[in-house]
Amino acid sequence: MDDAFATAMAVLERAGAAPERYSAPFLTVFPVDGASVSTLGDVLGTEIVSTTGPEARRLDELQFDLGEGPCWDAVRLGEPIAEADLAGGGRRRWPAFAAAAAQKVPAASIYAFPVAVGSLRFGAVDLYAKTRLTLSPRQTRQASAMAGVIGRHLLRDAVDRGNDADSAETTSRSSRRVVHQATGMVLAQLEITAEEALLVIQGHAFAVGEPVTAIASEILERRLRFRKVNGEIEAVE
Repeated sequence: MDDAFATAMAVLERAGAAPERYSAPFLTVFPVDGASVSTLGDVLGTEIVSTTGPEARRLDELQFDLGEGPCWDAVRLGEPIAEADLAGGGRRRWPAFAAAAAQKVPAASIYAFPVAVGSLRFGAVDLYAKTRLTLSPRQTRQASAMAGVIGRHLLRDAVDRGNDADSAETTSRSSRRVVHQATGMVLAQLEITAEEALLVIQGHAFAVGEPVTAIASEILERRLRFRKVNGEIEAVE
């Protein structure tokens, strides 16, 4: 792990409730000219969370307005999207977006990485470069890992804000025990940390509109489990 990447990961881990700090660390690791973080779709709504400047913001705005572009594909497919030649290959993939971007932003290459927790995909990190750029497989993995940290922050914040009633419910000792036991089961199923396992449970509850304790009970009763498929976490009922 190189020093720049390790430092950027540490900065993102500490950023927590300061989403305006989410995009800048990407510029310290990758040879890009701009970065942005956005949420997309029904889970957290569609909005720009953080950008490194007006050009990065404009690229996201164009994708929002036109309904196409790498950020939408990253969320839809759940995988990194790379286009080293926005004016060439980009016009074939996203004709309206690439044409509009050519008039507004001098972007030669663009990349998008899904912001997700488990199978719940709700945003993307976009990186762009003004000169042709190809990210290596290692750089792609690093950017994906950074996007993963952001995903945990965003979902944790949404869960904290959106599940006040369930939080009150889980103050009882029995409810806490149910959630704790379910967290242990998910931890064992996925071989992840206890914090990540709890967030998987919370994220699934948030996505389906159920209390965390109800999802925890389903896990304990073995009516719901989680598994990894091609590096992604999916729920199995």
